[in-house]
Amino acid sequence: MTIRLEQSAIGSHVEEKKNVHKEETNELVVAKDGAFKAPEINAFGQSFRDYDVESQRQKGVEEFYRLQHINQTYDFVKKMREHYKKMDKAEMSIWECCELLNEVVDDSDPDLDEPQIQHLLQTAEAIRKDYPNEDWLHLTALIHDLGKILTLPQFGGLPQWAVVGDTFPVGCAFDEKNIHHKYFKENPDSKVAAYSTIDGVYTKGCGFDNVLMSWGHDDYMYMVAKENGTTLPSPGLFIIRYHSFYPLHKEGAYTHLMNEEDVENLKWLHIFNKYDLYSKSKVLVDVEKVKPYYQSLIEKYFPAKLKW
Repeated sequence: MTIRLEQSAIGSHVEEKKNVHKEETNELVVAKDGAFKAPEINAFGQSFRDYDVESQRQKGVEEFYRLQHINQTYDFVKKMREHYKKMDKAEMSIWECCELLNEVVDDSDPDLDEPQIQHLLQTAEAIRKDYPNEDWLHLTALIHDLGKILTLPQFGGLPQWAVVGDTFPVGCAFDEKNIHHKYFKENPDSKVAAYSTIDGVYTKGCGFDNVLMSWGHDDYMYMVAKENGTTLPSPGLFIIRYHSFYPLHKEGAYTHLMNEEDVENLKWLHIFNKYDLYSKSKVLVDVEKVKPYYQSLIEKYFPAKLKW
């Protein structure tokens, strides 16, 4: 069975139309020296993450963020983290989870309509070309979206607003650089004085490890990796946890909460984001061909079986 997510969430959501730039967008774009080059348009001939375009999807995207901004409260996040920290949903390997993600086609993604495992492999393979010696980064790319299994019944069947979309801190004022910021006024936390200042329950420079982020696939996969004793380096874990934190790495919001380690890790997230966003292509990766390489990385950085 294939689970299709509702139309909404991260990125621009624009009406799909005939791709007049097929030659440029249906291939992984590479420069003359073989390095990955970010395209200007996605696989459908549209701009990436354009929230202002008028389209059939635009209303669906806005409704998604309305629900997300209303429901992602400090208490909700604490309850979700406490519930999923039990890691009692399943026991399986990383690769088994990758294959499970074949059941999910994310209709919230306007830039690609292929099974999620293709996005993971396209991102990983594009990074592998440019950073051949950073194997931890290849693996990080492969697993960064595995948390989307939260949409599947056996992992809670959570609504989309609790799985995908841009992420943001809770427990402090909602920065105006968050997309569709206006809907935060309906969030119960906006009426709590302790959560309404720029620092909220945190202190300046406390570091993101001490900040609660809105609940979703990013934080869940981060928890899975940590609880199962991964040996991925700090930048890899940072990328997994904050790759949807667009208010930070695209808009420069919430930097007052960062510590020195966050500043260093953010450099790697900026590198990763180019491949995460722009490597989406209609040219599919041969899964069986690359599988042995990624299995070797999984064995290097993770136990054979993980609790989820």
